[in-house]
Formats: sequence, structure tokens, C-alpha cells
Amino acid sequence: MKKSVRASRMERHHKRMAKESKLSLVSLMDIFTILVFFLMFNASDVQVLQTDNSVILPESTADTAAQETLVLLVSATDILLQGQKMADVNQVLSQEDDIIPALEKELLYQKGRVKIIAADPNAESEEADIARAITIMGDQQIPYSLLKKIMQTCAQAGYTNISLAVEQKEVTSEVVTASAAGGGGV
Repeated sequence: MKKSVRASRMERHHKRMAKESKLSLVSLMDIFTILVFFLMFNASDVQVLQTDNSVILPESTADTAAQETLVLLVSATDILLQGQKMADVNQVLSQEDDIIPALEKELLYQKGRVKIIAADPNAESEEADIARAITIMGDQQIPYSLLKKIMQTCAQAGYTNISLAVEQKEVTSEVVTASAAGGGGV
């Protein structure tokens, strides 16, 4: 039996469509490789400190990136070191002494936990400064007397490299334009 023209055309069409399509993974692998390298290089540039919703950081145009140190969070009600409550703000403000005993005890404990291994004895003092660094994340509304007591306690415990965490704001072009226009002219 002879096939009609239409039947033979449909048969050719079905044979052509029945072939499995091939997926080229080479181009997809190239794209993912580029994406992985992009993320690896750009992820190390930004460090985000975990903040609490109760803490509003002051704004600054600081250019220095934060280091990984102990984080001391000072909210309106509590003082927390690495997430662990050290003292109540009201109790600290009402005490006469400039040293916060619970905070000093924990800082000394943390200082003892850090092992400094240095091949060069001269390099040990530089590494000790890095190991004894602390970042204070204080609400912008905390009183100066509280900040002074906290910093005094940190210094007493040997943490002399004290950094204050701020929220970075960008320098606007208005400030640049105003300072350029204020220079005076002929």
C-alpha cells in the first residue's frame, strides 16, 4: 500500500521531532564559574555586624572596615557581650564605680581564652593588640557617662583597641559642591 503525500510528510515530521535534543553544559559551566569567582572576590569586601532592632547606630563617613573582634552591644536597657547579658544599664548608671564588675570578669575570661602563637617575640605584642580589640555597638542615645564606664572597664581588662560601630553614610555631592563653592573667587 502506497502512502499518501500527507502521511509521508507527517512521518518525516515525527521522525525529525523524535530526536532527543542535546543540552550543551559547557556554556552553563562557564557562566557558573564566573559567578562563583565574582561572589568570592566581592563577598570579602563587606562585613556586616549583626545589630539588634533596639539599637540605632550613629551615622558616620568612616572609611575603615570593621575587624572581627568581640562585640559589645549597648541598648537602652542592657549591656550584652557576644549576645550574653552582662549588666542592666540603669544599674550601671546608678553605681559610683567606673568599672562594671561582671563585664570586667567576662572580658578577662575572654582575654585568657585567646592563645597568641608567634614565632617572632617582637610580633607577639602586635598580635596581642589585635587579639585584645573590642567593638562597641552602642545606641546613639546612650549617655556619655555610660560609654565612659564601658570604655574604662574595657581598658582595665586589657582591651585597649576600642572601636565604636557606626552606620556608614555616603558623602553626598551637595556637601562637595557646597565646599567647592565656598572657596571664594575673583
